Parts: sequence; structure tokens; C-alpha cells
Amino acid sequence: MISFLDLHKVNARFENEFLENFQQFLNSGFYVLGNQVSAFEKEFAAYCGTSYCVGVANGLDALRLILEGYKVLGKLKNGDEVLVASNTYIATIIAIKQAGLTPVLVEAENETYSFNIEQLEKAITPKSKAIMPVHLYGQITNMDIIMAIAQENQLLIMEDAAQAHGAIYKEKRAGNLGDAAGFSFYPTKNLGALGDGGAVTTNDATLAEAIQKLRNYGGNKKYVYELLGINSRLDEIQAGFLRVKLPYLDADNERRRAIAKEYLAKITNPKITLPQVENMESHVFHLFVVRVAHRDHFQAYLNTHGVGNLIHYPIAPHQQEAFKEFSHLLFPVTEEIHQSILSIPMSPVLSNADVAKVIEVVNSY
Repeated sequence: MISFLDLHKVNARFENEFLENFQQFLNSGFYVLGNQVSAFEKEFAAYCGTSYCVGVANGLDALRLILEGYKVLGKLKNGDEVLVASNTYIATIIAIKQAGLTPVLVEAENETYSFNIEQLEKAITPKSKAIMPVHLYGQITNMDIIMAIAQENQLLIMEDAAQAHGAIYKEKRAGNLGDAAGFSFYPTKNLGALGDGGAVTTNDATLAEAIQKLRNYGGNKKYVYELLGINSRLDEIQAGFLRVKLPYLDADNERRRAIAKEYLAKITNPKITLPQVENMESHVFHLFVVRVAHRDHFQAYLNTHGVGNLIHYPIAPHQQEAFKEFSHLLFPVTEEIHQSILSIPMSPVLSNADVAKVIEVVNSY
């Protein structure tokens, strides 16, 4: 059986460094917002090319705290509209709602799964204050056009970069393409912790300071609180583990690209629609997502032949029970995407033999 994602194998490579780092953490006697978090924030900011990084508890909170931070700064207020792709993971939309803002869902484009630009422009109203582009599956969306639209309409841009660690768009990394960006370090991510974790990257000093306060009950001095914040701090242990893994991220992403190139070149089954990749540098292949007309049949076939797989994601956000207010909306492209997509194995620890087996099985379908 070829696992869809063997997390133990991914992390076993770093076991000795993890143990050494954990011992340093244990010996420090400082277990919340200590040296590991501050060091990781500096290192990840430098990696992304931003001036600031603020470690938070998870990717959802990262997005939410960007929005809350802009409310503190007076750039957003309750009820303002945030334009977001209808084809995304629900956390993107939850963050907007939790921050008291109004998500405006925009239809996807059939090839890249990102914003339909024409629909994005049509969705802008006087209440629109921000765009939240999602670099879905690890591919940076068309930021030039989005940034031009944002500039023309005086809209903020906050990237959902939860799946795009290390992706490069015109010499800039994900996380440094808008006003701010939210990252997730969930264990399955390209840069994954051994538990939950997240971060905000930005070049805005005032926003970074606001988020530093908001993540820690509302203040960055002990028992002095200026804002009504939450408890959303990157765990000190997880920050240490992320520091171990960060230097290996580019090499892991290159291995993912190499596997993707094999898939793209050698999967030739006409029943399978392969992803469209505009630029390999701007895609880090967090997932390798194919489309097939009879997904249930194809999935059963893969399971029978020992090839792991998952669906990212089976139900479109506007069709989720949690978002009943969107149930009247129709997004035919998004709905078709969600009905036909399937992710096949993709990770830096897949062997060449594993990759060849996946290709053989998919082509034999």
C-alpha cells in the first residue's frame, strides 16, 4: 500500500534534531512565547522576505487576527465585505465571519481553481474593503491581476498561504505578495509542525504589533491589556520543531516538484484531467489534484490497487450546513470541481518506485 501521506516517515528524518531541540526547550524552563517562538518568527520572516512574522496557534487564527488587527487600526470595521474564492477550505471563510466581517464568495475559474477574475471584479461593491486570495493546493494565484484590482479599488489584500509555504511568484515568496498573509503549520503542510501552529507575515509594523497583542489576550506586557484579544500563541515546542524543519523546506519542495513533473509527463490516461501548472516555481504541490468523471469508481479502484488518496474537498463551502446563509447561491464551476477532484500521493518521502507505481495504476484505470 502506498500511503497518501506517511507523516511518520516525513518526520522521522528529523528525530535526532527534534530530541535535541526538545531538550533545549525543557532545560530553558520557559514554555510559552519564549526563545523558540521569537527565533522562528525571525527565521520565517527572513525566509518569506517580510519584515515581520507573528506566530499564532493555527492557520484559522492567523487569518482571523489579520482581519482583527486591521479593525484595531481602523482600516476595517464590522460588516465590511471581504472577497474570497468560493472554492476554498472552510477556514478561509470562517476567519472572515469570526472577525465580524462579511464574506462575499466569488466563483472559481475552471483551470486553476482560483478566482474567476471577471466575477471578482463584478462582486466589488462600496462595502468591499479586502480581497483574500487563496493559494490553493500550493499554487500561487494570479497575484498581478488581483493586486491591480485591489489598488484600483483601494482594497486590502491578505493571502491565505496555508498551503503555499515556499512558493515563489516573480521573485517574491508566498506571504510577501499582499498586505499580510496567514500560514498554517498543521502537520500535513509542506512546513508542518507536530501539532497545530500558524503565523502571520507582513511588512506592516503597526499590524504586526496589533496582532502580537491580540494573540496574547490583548497586550504584550504582562498583565497590561490594551485590546480585547484572544489566546492564540504559537506553541514553544512546535516553534522549535518548525525551526528544525525550515532549512529543509526548499529541498522538500523541490522533491515535490520532481514528483509532479513525473506525474504530469507520464500520466497519460485520457480519463484523468491533470492540474494546469503555469509556472513550476510558483507551485509547491502541497497536493497533486486530478479530476475524473466517475470519482467514486476511480477512488474504489485506487483503494483496491493500494494507492492512497483523499478528496480536497468533497463539499463546497456554500453547500456546507455551517454556511446556510449561502445555500441559495449557485457556483456551477466550484460545484463541479468539488464533485470531480481527487488527490493522489504527494510527499517528499515518496520513493521513485512509489511514484512509478502510482503512475502505472492511474494509467491502467
